[in-house]
Amino acid sequence: MEWNIFSRSCPSRTSLAQIANKWTAMIVISLVSGPKRFGELHSHVEGISKKVLTDTLRALERDGMLERSEGRYALTPLGESLEEPLRALQTWAESHIEVVLENRDRYDAAEDDAILGADPRAGVNSAA
Repeated sequence: MEWNIFSRSCPSRTSLAQIANKWTAMIVISLVSGPKRFGELHSHVEGISKKVLTDTLRALERDGMLERSEGRYALTPLGESLEEPLRALQTWAESHIEVVLENRDRYDAAEDDAILGADPRAGVNSAA
């Protein structure tokens, strides 16, 4: 059978949703260096709650991306196959964040001006 991710009923959409999750990406990249215990992952992936970490690890185990043995989580060959695409996303995010932040600031400032009734052609806040 041929799968089409653009089809509403395609099960690959759920796989994409799991892979595209920020926590999944960070967990997988963290495990590339080798197996880790829950506490090690929780410390390494800053900001993740224990519940979200538990849920994400279970989902990855269910999909066959990682396995748990003796309290340690390790990537399976399927999980290891995610390293290259996820590293590419990591590299892109880290190397473009300054431009993204500048664009967000510019966009937000334009939105604020629009709310305040500024005339963007004049560059002056007409509400004053």
